[in-house]
Amino acid sequence: MDISKIMIGLALAAFIAYTAFRLNALNQGGGWAAFILGTVVFGLGGFAWALVLMVFFLTSSGLSILFKKRKMAAEEKYAKGSRRDERQVLANGGLAGAAVIAHVLLPASILPWVAFSAAFAAANADTWATELGVLNRTSPRLIHTGRIVSAGTSGGVSLAGMLAAAAGSLIVAAITYFSWPLTGLAGSDRLMLSLLIVVVGFLGSIVDSLIGATIQGIYWCPVCNKETEKFPLHACGNATTLLRGKRWITNDWVNLMCTGSAAVLAIIGTLLISKIM
Repeated sequence: MDISKIMIGLALAAFIAYTAFRLNALNQGGGWAAFILGTVVFGLGGFAWALVLMVFFLTSSGLSILFKKRKMAAEEKYAKGSRRDERQVLANGGLAGAAVIAHVLLPASILPWVAFSAAFAAANADTWATELGVLNRTSPRLIHTGRIVSAGTSGGVSLAGMLAAAAGSLIVAAITYFSWPLTGLAGSDRLMLSLLIVVVGFLGSIVDSLIGATIQGIYWCPVCNKETEKFPLHACGNATTLLRGKRWITNDWVNLMCTGSAAVLAIIGTLLISKIM
């Protein structure tokens, strides 16, 4: 284990986490979580792994503050605002951090890198769909019933959101392809695995929408007559009551299932592809 590399990673992670905190992209807890995750990725992974993390963080944080005024009406539905806390950071990046540790233990295996990239592809796809989907000019529809719902409703999808999800997954997969850290793999095989990451990243965002539409805890504000993820109080300050879903399945759990499903599908797909390579 290269101690100097870890120290450099620690310093870079501290700088980025502090900067994100000062720019209001993270709250204090989110800053500490990002510092820990960044140290693991930068210090144990290296440049390629850090680049994937940075692309996710910069694009997702940038979109979170872009067109913020146009998204204010939809954001009242969300459990949390644009400043990420420690649970959001770990839900989006925790599995990727575990993949880096797996890489240290299994340096010759391709699976940790594929799982890492797939998890961030799914997180990016979900973030892009959420941030850009609310700008769609027509109302979204629930993914499992097709019922028209208002912008920001959990499980609601639109053409703009789906295209944004595909683009978010694609950009991470592209970085994965061009910064591939492992040697001994033919360019065509690397391309095939990168395309797999695009697909599973997009599918992860679909899993997110399905869970959000069916079993995520969704609440009702009787004063505003609106659905929301907020509990126990709505943005108006009044108490909310459970409308559907499970209380314990919060948006953080949904995000974790999103990244986890993509990582698992990527591993399965890689194992299947390896048989025909």
